[in-house]
Amino acid sequence: MPPQLPWLEPDDPLPDPSAAWGPDAPAPGLLAAGGRLDVDRLRAAYSQGTFPWYGPGQPILWWAPDPRMVLPVNDFKLHRSLRRTLQAFRNNPTCEIRVDHSFRTVITACATKEREGQAGTWIVPEMIDAYTTLHRAGYAHSMETWVDGRLVGGLYCVALGQAVFGESMFAHTTDASKIALAALVSLCRHHRVGMIDCQQNTRHLASLGAREMTRAEFLTNVRQNLQRPALPWSFDPVYWNELLPSRPPPA
Repeated sequence: MPPQLPWLEPDDPLPDPSAAWGPDAPAPGLLAAGGRLDVDRLRAAYSQGTFPWYGPGQPILWWAPDPRMVLPVNDFKLHRSLRRTLQAFRNNPTCEIRVDHSFRTVITACATKEREGQAGTWIVPEMIDAYTTLHRAGYAHSMETWVDGRLVGGLYCVALGQAVFGESMFAHTTDASKIALAALVSLCRHHRVGMIDCQQNTRHLASLGAREMTRAEFLTNVRQNLQRPALPWSFDPVYWNELLPSRPPPA
């Protein structure tokens, strides 16, 4: 018989992450169901390493997996092809990274992208509304890839202090989401942020340098970064120097 899952009324606090279902349960990492999606609840959840993830027709489901997938920004794997793409992007005046310019468009594009092996999306309409409200409150951000004045890819994340939680990416052109991720890595490196939460293990993330850590280690890192000043959410092209050789001065 599976363990009993706590049901949350709107004002009930989330359980401690250590109460999440273990590896032998039907859904490892599942912590609770129900509650609400508002700014205070989302901030409280991320502060304790918990996030919502559920599909159409399901109640809100809260997760605190163990182990946790994270991307140490100094371990980001800049493969040769992506390095060439970034160099061309940086040198092209019609290409730019924008931050928080079109957040709702980004999260909506993430919700509608096709996912291998998945039917539908976990970014249901109420999630789009909740994270857009979180964005307006200053705690969710979009990193956007623009070419010729057109949004071609991007990602969105949650940030509390200097704890950065990656959520989802999309691309309308080849490597556009990877460019946005590289921009986020560059911003984090520049401001000495050590890691980006990736939540769950995928081969794609592992190929870019992400790895698993225990939930306890992850939560220690989150608590430390919550106390640090919030990042300045803007992108200066000089941040590319964190990944690419700096361009020589003009002759």
